[in-house]
Amino acid sequence: MKISVSYLSSIFDKKSTINLIDNSSADLIHSDVMDGKFVPKRNFSAEDVIDDLSGITKPIEIHLMTFEPEKYIERLLYLKPKRIIFHLESNANIDSILKMLEENNIEKGIAIKPSTDITYLEDYFERLDFILVMTVEPGAGGQRFMFDMEEKIEDLNDLRYNNNYKYKIGVDGGINEYSALKCKKAGVDELIAGSYICHDENFDEKINNLRKICK
Repeated sequence: MKISVSYLSSIFDKKSTINLIDNSSADLIHSDVMDGKFVPKRNFSAEDVIDDLSGITKPIEIHLMTFEPEKYIERLLYLKPKRIIFHLESNANIDSILKMLEENNIEKGIAIKPSTDITYLEDYFERLDFILVMTVEPGAGGQRFMFDMEEKIEDLNDLRYNNNYKYKIGVDGGINEYSALKCKKAGVDELIAGSYICHDENFDEKINNLRKICK
């Protein structure tokens, strides 16, 4: 199980949080970008993310909660992130974005909100590297895990197995020891955790708790 840590919600300031994640045992650092339209809250511009994450040693994944992800992706290519995730529910030209990411050797990820059925992804299963199941409503940290998303995860896992699709499955929202175990059993490959880790002074202890549960 991969552990990706989001710095959206933390008891530390942003710079300190990013440094703590970068020096932790996390597998990736996760950057949430919100435009104030796709979700009510607005946080970082592409330039902010570039400034914040330039020089980071860990692999970077970027989650765009924006209506026009293309505008961000073109600038964020500078960081050479491992993965960029955008929302199926956005106004994106999906084929164009997937081609852009392929040409730049960046893993292609699509996120879906809790209310979105996985059948809307069927045209893209073969091309995707990563599917992110939102287990809370996107836009704010610290929410409770929606356990009715387990069935969606299981269905994605079954589809992958039965059709030999290569995508990995990630979950984002409400991750703790209990929800992590549920995710592991459902077939998840990556946990994106924020407040569970970043609201504690010992990041590695929290990360290791998740790893032990998800062995």
